[in-house]
Amino acid sequence: MGLARSKFTATLSATLAFALVACGGGGAPPPTGGGGTPTPTPTPTACSLSQRQQFVKAAVDEWYLFPELVDNTVNPANFTSLQSYIDALVAPARAQSKDRFFSFITSIAEENALINSGASAGFGIRLGFDTGSNRVFVIEAFENANGLGAGMDRGTELLAIGTTSTNLVTVSSLMASGGPQAVIDALGPSDPGVTRVLRFRTVGGVTIEASVTKTSFSLDPVSDRYGIKIIDDGGKKVGYLNLRTFIVDSAADQLRDAFGQFKAQGVTEVIIDLRYNGGGLVSVAELMGDLMGAGNVGQVFSFTKLRASKSSENSTQLFASEGNAIAPTKLAFIGREGTASASELVANSMIPYLGANMALVGTNTFGKPVGQFAFDLAACDDRLRLVAFKTENADNQGEYFTGLASVFPNTCRADDDIFVQLGEPGEASIATALDFLAGRSCTAISGTLRTTQAVGGRQLLQPERPNTIQRENPGVF
Repeated sequence: MGLARSKFTATLSATLAFALVACGGGGAPPPTGGGGTPTPTPTPTACSLSQRQQFVKAAVDEWYLFPELVDNTVNPANFTSLQSYIDALVAPARAQSKDRFFSFITSIAEENALINSGASAGFGIRLGFDTGSNRVFVIEAFENANGLGAGMDRGTELLAIGTTSTNLVTVSSLMASGGPQAVIDALGPSDPGVTRVLRFRTVGGVTIEASVTKTSFSLDPVSDRYGIKIIDDGGKKVGYLNLRTFIVDSAADQLRDAFGQFKAQGVTEVIIDLRYNGGGLVSVAELMGDLMGAGNVGQVFSFTKLRASKSSENSTQLFASEGNAIAPTKLAFIGREGTASASELVANSMIPYLGANMALVGTNTFGKPVGQFAFDLAACDDRLRLVAFKTENADNQGEYFTGLASVFPNTCRADDDIFVQLGEPGEASIATALDFLAGRSCTAISGTLRTTQAVGGRQLLQPERPNTIQRENPGVF
């Protein structure tokens, strides 16, 4: 999950260079988990595991945010994969919940494709599983992808998976025998051309069996179906914005369009739905802040802080003037366990300015107040996303490793009602957000619990080692 910022280039060694990126999601050599600018092209031998490990260790030694939480006794010869070596190096930080697999190796090509155009491969659906009854549901379907084209949409239940109609295995049996990972394995790799026969039941109760092929598709940050709405709540206009990701560059223009609509309609109370948003580019998060900061221009949006030896790179981001900006009087952020990084940065940065006029609705969020810079080893298509900075709001608050519920002035517990489309006022989380905006009472989110607070305890279906799009958009297949 990544947080990304503007491109920054510095020399790591005589032959390696990188670009900083912040992560809660990913970045495009801006901070998120960003990209890099290698010089010069390493020789093929630079792709040996030992040399890739040296590349990683050099970056860790110079830039890792928690240098005191690096295990320097780790022997690289004991590892057969680069990721397992990274995990071992930062295990002390993970033990303190400060780097919960936030540092990772990924593909330069895959991440750049996602950032530049939203390109990825799959069915184009987001899946969640019910822990109580071993059931799997589609909780979101993306436009221009084959999943929605086959008839799967929010609330569809996935019943069986096979490579042909003759070897279908029920989801309930997969869950019973191997848990969520068995379902993930049955769905196959996220490569164009991979085909599965799926049996599913729509919200309307119709059972369909279809052969669905994974293809490349472009993820639209703001859905044309439900991404922007102006809700009439008893005569009061409430803006609703569902942002799927901060990682795709086009999110910036779509955000400007959304707030332009709100401004034109005189909207001052807004629901920001980030319930599945795993983060992305810091630059997009900062723009979103600007669009909600018409009354705060020139004041602090956030502080970015690096390790002591890199404090000269610390920066302060101020609210900037944006033509479509509004000055909200109330904000309700919808979040869940998949809400992370850039999503949390935006919400946290608004607390000093709206205070009691803000609420977190849903369940607690992921808890990632840190971001990654990107270090590239181009010849190997290696991009190291390394935790290298933390973010704080104007009140210097940034310690929400247990989730935003610990720092938000108001919280309202709400279910994720997948049988009602996103953007609809009757959907449970949106209805609760409207209650808060109207001054009605709600039940607070208790402790640091996340999914278990929701009815049924539904969780996002996420591989242990997510691919590029899954890091920024949990549960996507």
